[in-house]
Amino acid sequence: MQALLVKYKSVIKFILTFVLVYGVLSFGYKLYLDYSDGSTYYPDYATNLTAKQSESLLNSLGYDAHIEPHPDEPSMKLIINDKYVARIIEGCNSLSVIILFISFVIAFAGRLKPTIIYLLAGSVLIYAVNLFRIVVLSIGLFHYPWRRDILHNIIFPLIIYGMVFLLWMVWVNRFAALKKQDA
Repeated sequence: MQALLVKYKSVIKFILTFVLVYGVLSFGYKLYLDYSDGSTYYPDYATNLTAKQSESLLNSLGYDAHIEPHPDEPSMKLIINDKYVARIIEGCNSLSVIILFISFVIAFAGRLKPTIIYLLAGSVLIYAVNLFRIVVLSIGLFHYPWRRDILHNIIFPLIIYGMVFLLWMVWVNRFAALKKQDA
């Protein structure tokens, strides 16, 4: 047993670090959601901001978009040219995906400064790509509502999780390159 622990020490360390960081960040995010009262920013600040920025991007592309609070659930209705096309819920704000990204990078962390810079840059990039995917999905739903399932269940996750996967691969390869230089 001791030999296995020694042999797989780095794998065990990665898994434990990932689980710990993911757990702490997810718990903090849950607290944030639990204590968001929705009186100033409905349903919560991050989701509201995502909805407003998606609305602005759609308007800049020539669509007449606006958002409004959903009366029956904690979400924002996204309306294009007076047609209700989508709702922006808490899961659309990309924070849970950013938590997953951060957990992986920290679990595979290298030197402090590059890790912090990569975490910040990667988080901003994920957020920006998330806005892009909401806009693409909204335009797709406006023009092709019968393609709702493929747009939301395949294209939508492929964009955001594909970006996270690419960022992870860049991080691992960069980290491996740093490790080789240090050896």
